[in-house]
This record gives sequence, C-alpha cells and structure tokens, in this order.
Amino acid sequence: MTEASRPLGADLARVAVFAALIVVLGTVMVPVPGGVPLTGQTLGVMLAGLVLGARRAPLAVLVVIVLAAVGLPVLSGGRGGLGVLVGPTAGYLAGWLAGAAVIGLIAHSARFAWWRAAIAVLIGGIAVVYLFGVPVQALVTGVPIGPTVLSSLVFLPGDLVKGVVAVLLAVALRRAYPRAFPARTARTRVAHAG
Repeated sequence: MTEASRPLGADLARVAVFAALIVVLGTVMVPVPGGVPLTGQTLGVMLAGLVLGARRAPLAVLVVIVLAAVGLPVLSGGRGGLGVLVGPTAGYLAGWLAGAAVIGLIAHSARFAWWRAAIAVLIGGIAVVYLFGVPVQALVTGVPIGPTVLSSLVFLPGDLVKGVVAVLLAVALRRAYPRAFPARTARTRVAHAG
C-alpha cells in the first residue's frame, strides 16, 4: 500500500496517536532555571518525525500546539493558552514543527536505517529545535543570546538521551510493525533499486 492509497482515517488516527503521545510525555518534566523545563515531549516529537515522516509528523505537533493555544493544558506542567505562544518556550514550539519535518525528511530520504534516524534526530530533533528556541527565549526573557545559549546547554545531555531512546524505539517499531511508517511509493522503490 502506497502513501497515496492509505485511507485518510488511518493517517488521521496515526497523527492523533502521536499528538496524544506528545501530550502524555509532557507529564515527564524536570524544572530547569531559565524558564524552559526539561520535558519528555521532545521525545514524542522525535518519534513522530521518525515514524510518521515529514508530511504527517508536523501535523501531530500542530495538533498539540493548537490544543495548547485554545487553552487545553497539553504542554509540560499542564500549561496551555495563548500565553505559551508568546512566552519563553514559543520558539521551541515552532522548532518542534520544523524539527519534526526535518527528522522525517532525513530519516525517510532513503531506506529507513538506524544511522539515518540518528542523524535525523541530531539535526531535526536537537539542532533545529534549538535554532528556533534559543533566540526566541533570549528575546522574550531579555537575556543576551550568548548567556542563553550557554544556559541551554543544560538540556543537551537530556536531549541526546531522548534521541537515543527515540532511535531505539523507532528501529524496534520498524521491525515489529513496518506499516506504521510511511510507505515507499513505487517511484521511490525504483529509484533506490539501482
């Protein structure tokens, strides 16, 4: 079954499951000085990118952001409301959208492999998220960019651990249930056969 022939309901269900996973992982939270907590939600974003791919993973993230914007307590610490879209974490939320897409693009650019998934998580799940998040955090908090970058390094070890966990889970899921992943089109299979 190709992506184009997959039923819309199946895609919507997969997006909803990963949106719910991102929300549930928000209950895992470690407060960190500087206003941005260390959460499990980025693990959900990484998994969404690895499993759903570049087209559907950002939709799962968007569902979470929209639910937060309308006031539902779906972000870490039970946060929600329009304030999260203008607070210190606003850039990280935008980074989740872009990061999920980048993870999906890299991880599924060819046959799914653990090393490609690891690169995807490092670039999309960490670098892209920081690229969006750190400047916005500096702007909102009024702290210069240099000290904000340094204070953000406290998140790096946790993000690396979450990246490893995401890759291990995605590889295990790929072996156990490959239909959860984007189907390769006939054109893609032909292009990679040679």
